Amino acid sequence: MSAKNPHLEELGKFLKARRSELDPADLGLPPGEPGSRRVSGLRREEVAARVAISQDYYARIEQGRLAPSEPVLEALTDALRLTPDQRTYAENLARQAGRRTPPRSRSAPVRPQLQRLLDQLTDTPAFVVGKYLDILAWNPLAAALLLDIDKKPPKERNHIRMLFTDPRMKNYYNDWEAMARDGVALLRMQAADHPTDPQLTSLVGEMSVVSPQFRRWWAARNVAQPKFGTKTIRHPDLGDLTFDWDSFHWSGDPDQHLTMWSAAPGSPTHEKLRILASWLATAPAHDATGKRGPSVT
Repeated sequence: MSAKNPHLEELGKFLKARRSELDPADLGLPPGEPGSRRVSGLRREEVAARVAISQDYYARIEQGRLAPSEPVLEALTDALRLTPDQRTYAENLARQAGRRTPPRSRSAPVRPQLQRLLDQLTDTPAFVVGKYLDILAWNPLAAALLLDIDKKPPKERNHIRMLFTDPRMKNYYNDWEAMARDGVALLRMQAADHPTDPQLTSLVGEMSVVSPQFRRWWAARNVAQPKFGTKTIRHPDLGDLTFDWDSFHWSGDPDQHLTMWSAAPGSPTHEKLRILASWLATAPAHDATGKRGPSVT
């Protein structure tokens, strides 16, 4: 494999980042003399010994010069104690390294049938997220909750860009840092297919300039691919809302995910959604932003 293969280069950097996080003591390794460790985490030779490969072989993997065999990669993921999401990321990079042509960089337009499904979810905020976390489509309830997503230019309808450039977002999420870290980890996970995609590198470059936090978290190479969870938002007109969220692959396009927010029946959030949905059903189409209508706080 060429030393310039972007997938192998990223795999090597990713393994190095994970190696640096491990505490030798947790693996039963001797600490050595004070000051003898020039770098944090495990040494290359310690990883190589745990996997039963030569130090040179492992060094070439970290340098992006060699594609590990499946058994070696599996042994490395065990030795480095990778999480399931981290294993998936490493395996995807190794698999993609053999591709002759990169995958397409942009999601296809949302099919009319999917948009119709969104519109028919009258009591559930729902939206479609594409490659690199672009928000591609939404229903009126989602538009009312996602801080004027329907009024933004297409380029600005990106979850990462909103997190790091829209000053309202730090008040919008009750734990902005956790949401931002998770967003960066998800973006890194999505980037495994095409690490040098111009659309991706443009977004990463822009965010690295405007946000030191993004730049630091991106360099850490953490990855995640959550499918469900709970989040609390602080909407300027509705107050605090706590949602359970679920994300589903759309079979018509593997790069598109349908995300839905729901609230437990009888909860304060459920009651606010019910009132908001009732108002949106009678509001003019151009005013379906949640900024007018009856108070629901």
